[in-house]
Amino acid sequence: MSGSYNCVVLLGPTAVGKTSLGVAIARHYGWDIISADSRQVYRGLDLGSGKDLSEYTSGGEPVKTHLIDITTLHEEYNVFRFQNDFYTIAKDFLSEGKTPFVVGGTGMYIDSVARGYDFVPVPENEKLREELSKKSLEELDAMLLSLRPNLHNKSDLLIRERVVRAIEIETFMKSEECRELRKSLPQRPDIKCLLIGTTLPREKLHANIKKRLRERMEAGMVEEVKNLHEKDGFSWERLEKLGLEYRFISEYLEGKIKSEEEMEEKLYHAICQFAKRQETWFRGMQKKGAAIHFLPSDVGYKEKLSAAFKLIDSKR
Repeated sequence: MSGSYNCVVLLGPTAVGKTSLGVAIARHYGWDIISADSRQVYRGLDLGSGKDLSEYTSGGEPVKTHLIDITTLHEEYNVFRFQNDFYTIAKDFLSEGKTPFVVGGTGMYIDSVARGYDFVPVPENEKLREELSKKSLEELDAMLLSLRPNLHNKSDLLIRERVVRAIEIETFMKSEECRELRKSLPQRPDIKCLLIGTTLPREKLHANIKKRLRERMEAGMVEEVKNLHEKDGFSWERLEKLGLEYRFISEYLEGKIKSEEEMEEKLYHAICQFAKRQETWFRGMQKKGAAIHFLPSDVGYKEKLSAAFKLIDSKR
């Protein structure tokens, strides 16, 4: 693209049809898809993460994907790694005259690219962690808020290890070591994103979530989680940290939730709440200056696709 943008992003909450829309857009323009999903990076997390891999190969020319199935649960993938991986791919694409095309719903991953988060790798500080281990969670929360008064995700204040890591990061970012490290970081490509949003009316979104969840349950999602624990050896704690499907199914298999029906109902409501948080994140991006062009939500698939083509072509 030689106009105002050199990267296109299709974003939206879960269960709105991003993958099928993204595949159609990618086929139309001859693009690859760079996934922006914090769980689809892991091998073995298929039904629970909603990979829908068949959509990339059925119904037409196969679409090549990036950042799906690139690591295992033995490692902790994060937004810093995503941003670096994206920049590596984008730099190669741009040098070859290709347009990076990102599709996903992990808000922080998308935001890190759209607004160019200024990350540096933060090492663990054992001395600081030793000092923090003597403090209560309330004291740690107060300490973090003093370091970062405009903390966006207040839910992190409920989890001790996240608070400790956040304090560790904020402390490092203010250090001389960090200033020296910045000087050695490689230059990033100049990314200018065209952000396209897609969503559905709330009632339709919730219906899609329920239908999709039932289909994945019938396809063996409980068995997938069971195998991750019993055959692959991942602890319940590791699986629960993945959230949503992996958390609730793990709790069911552990006996913390008494029946599969109760688990599915709780999971349905949790996914609905998650979709709402995703939309809140995207609105937050807009308030911070990210221009998201939302496709009409109350039209059919073909009309949405046509609107996406028209928007992309108008910005060339």
